[in-house]
Amino acid sequence: MQKFLNWLEKNLKPLAKIIGENNYLVAIRDGFLLTTPLLIVGSLFLLIANFPLPNWNTWMTSIFGEHWAEMMAVPASASFDVMAILTVVAIAYSLGKQFKVDAIQAGIIALVSFFILTPYTTLFTPEHSKKIYEVNSLPLKWMGSNGLFLGMIVALISTRLFVAIIRKGWTIKMPNGVPPTVVKSFEALIPSFVVVTIMFLINWLVSLTTYGNLQEVIFKFLQAPLLSLGNTLGAMVVAYLFLHFFWFFGINGGSVVGAVFNPVLRALSVENLHAFKDGQPMHNIITGQFQDMFATVGGAGSTLSLVIVMIFFCKSQRIKKLSQLSIIPGIFGINEPIIFGLPVVLNPIILIPFVLVPTVNIVITYFAMRWHLVPLTNGIQLPWTTPPIISGFLVSGWQGGVLQGLLFLLGMVIYYPFVKVMDDQYVNEESEAEENESEEIDLDGFDFNDI
Repeated sequence: MQKFLNWLEKNLKPLAKIIGENNYLVAIRDGFLLTTPLLIVGSLFLLIANFPLPNWNTWMTSIFGEHWAEMMAVPASASFDVMAILTVVAIAYSLGKQFKVDAIQAGIIALVSFFILTPYTTLFTPEHSKKIYEVNSLPLKWMGSNGLFLGMIVALISTRLFVAIIRKGWTIKMPNGVPPTVVKSFEALIPSFVVVTIMFLINWLVSLTTYGNLQEVIFKFLQAPLLSLGNTLGAMVVAYLFLHFFWFFGINGGSVVGAVFNPVLRALSVENLHAFKDGQPMHNIITGQFQDMFATVGGAGSTLSLVIVMIFFCKSQRIKKLSQLSIIPGIFGINEPIIFGLPVVLNPIILIPFVLVPTVNIVITYFAMRWHLVPLTNGIQLPWTTPPIISGFLVSGWQGGVLQGLLFLLGMVIYYPFVKVMDDQYVNEESEAEENESEEIDLDGFDFNDI
């Protein structure tokens, strides 16, 4: 094991160092970290609204009224459904600080640029009508995780343009004595105009295509390689490789891959459900439950295994605090705090197990069911927050629960060496930060009479 750890440290740490010294990648990392508190808070409200206990909804309704779940989901929606907006501002702010320009102005310009490139229309079908109308609105479809990738790119490009124009000196100079806030506002005027004009032209050019807007271009382009895949084991493995690579770059892999695969998997689940109800043999191994309950235990990347390793085997205070905050959401399949808080995004050390663990889960589960060691999934639709072991038991008998437990433990084994390398890196960073703080001279309590 120690030889393997040394090999990982030798080969992955230099890559992590390169990423850690790149202004743009650091801005993305720090931008996601800025949104982490809101994601954790939103996760807790989401969990309460979807808690997988029998009669939970009835009990809560008796206390808080009929619409309690909708009200409880509002804080979750206010964080998850506008995540792209928060991330655009946070990344631009972080990059602006690194280039020592007005970070708040950089964030504002990036946000405006993102809105320019995002469509302001959505399709709407009134009740009791078959006609589809196009109405003006701010589509939440692109404000959440689906819009993250474009949001990251826009934040980086708009801020870099803003910095370049300021360094060129293309700004309005104000006379001495003018308040700093006014100076900064006028200094940002010309750079803002140039950036907004460039984004407007890009949006206009894309509107001339059949896609209509840049969000659709990116989403369709990412889905294109998936459309030719079927519902075989090979297709499932390839799809999940894509899914987790997308997450590595901050793209909601579930949305991209799910748009192609979920309709197929849902139909296969229904076939199994009908056979199960009629007492007939079930034939479909790969179903929606196969994907949700076995491929990813605790969310994309099977990160529940990762969280447990972080809690019990890490020394970094940053990792331990995050894992303690993430364990409850993780048990119920909510792992955004880990993906964006650790982060998994643009973390080359965690990428390998993040992709490998679900792939191993898929292969093991497939052959366990094919060789009749574990019953096929029965197609029953469970709340997506149902914890592992329980969910496996409900969709595939006690054998399914045992299989989930084994996959969870195997995931811990796979994650462990990579987490240890990351932990060592974070411990060193924390030690250096403490040394730098101790070297700073504190003049607050200094008295010349003591000399």
